[in-house]
Amino acid sequence: MALHAEIPYGAYWSTPFVRWQGSFSHLHSIEFAAHVAKQELARRHIAAEQIDYGVLGMSVPQKHAFYGLPWLTGLAGLAQVGGPTVMQACATGVRVLLACAQELQSGMASVALGVACDRTSNGPHLYYPNPKGVGGTGAHEDWVLGNFDCDPLGGHAMLETAENVARDHGFSTAEQHELVLRREAQYRTALQDDSAFLRRFMTLPFEVPAANLRKTVATLPGDEGISHSTPDGLAKLQPVRLGGTVTFGAQTHPADGNAAILVAAPQRAAALSSNPKIAVRLLGFGQARVGLARMPEATVPAAQRALAQADLAIGQIDAIKTHNPFALNDLYFARQMGVNTADMNNYGCSLVWGHPQAPMGTRSIIELIEELALRGGGRGLFTGCAAGDSAMAVVLDVVDRR
Repeated sequence: MALHAEIPYGAYWSTPFVRWQGSFSHLHSIEFAAHVAKQELARRHIAAEQIDYGVLGMSVPQKHAFYGLPWLTGLAGLAQVGGPTVMQACATGVRVLLACAQELQSGMASVALGVACDRTSNGPHLYYPNPKGVGGTGAHEDWVLGNFDCDPLGGHAMLETAENVARDHGFSTAEQHELVLRREAQYRTALQDDSAFLRRFMTLPFEVPAANLRKTVATLPGDEGISHSTPDGLAKLQPVRLGGTVTFGAQTHPADGNAAILVAAPQRAAALSSNPKIAVRLLGFGQARVGLARMPEATVPAAQRALAQADLAIGQIDAIKTHNPFALNDLYFARQMGVNTADMNNYGCSLVWGHPQAPMGTRSIIELIEELALRGGGRGLFTGCAAGDSAMAVVLDVVDRR
């Protein structure tokens, strides 16, 4: 089946992703995303009046984030565009895409802009007043670090969800490290020929603006803070938890950045596309939640539900992308779904280029589209886990437009 919504080919973009406390750490994530959106829409000659709906996805609060999507679109020159702001941790990118598609499916809009942004750098420290507390003292939390380290339902860190799955399914540190080397090698193919693959959706060199967005303070050739692992270097690493299997080398790093995708009614998509002969059709979405502290397992039922909505089997999928905060995620997914780990995540993935949360899934979907376009078309699946032992997935088709 196909939904009444398409992604106009080429009507999407991503900034480089930058390891936290790096070159984007001074930028307000909403203001920065609006700045990028305004530039990228102009590069594609997409006029503001063509867009009639928007969705903002983010998972780390910023000052004035209460105003959400209308603030972003106003800054981006889209003053007529309204819509919601959504947060679903690392599944936010897929949720934004689904929210855009649902608005079109209902007939309430014809062209939607989905923007996902986050800055894990300098994450907010929040204070919750409690006048009835001892001495009037309230509670506080570090939004990024505190929530990485504690799921309030079970009191466990996200790392423990990976260790639970590794233990119960028998995945070793050596297997995880072998996969890391494969994923880094796949990413290096995106850097070949002066980053030709990344330039299909990323403006490079990327001009880093000042905090006031009025001047350029640096330029980046691409993603910043990428690890370059070696077999010997990984072998020297000890598991983070005593008695565990997951090392710092077998998990991703927090990052900053933003990404966006336009979604349009089929009759509008060709006009917005950089190549009207290519159609990118949304076939199905899936959501799932598994047992407490089993987060990496959620990618499988989410993918199965997206495939079921698309009326496809995994063997009919030509390219697979995953969000893999831990290398273990891909080992588990491949075993359960009967696919080869080596064939997944061509050109890159979050294990390598980082984890800015909301835009991570958006960039993955963009890369999936471009991988399929390079191979002449085909069906693709993206699936990724999220906090709360949940996951979301999407199936799409890149075909010749008739």
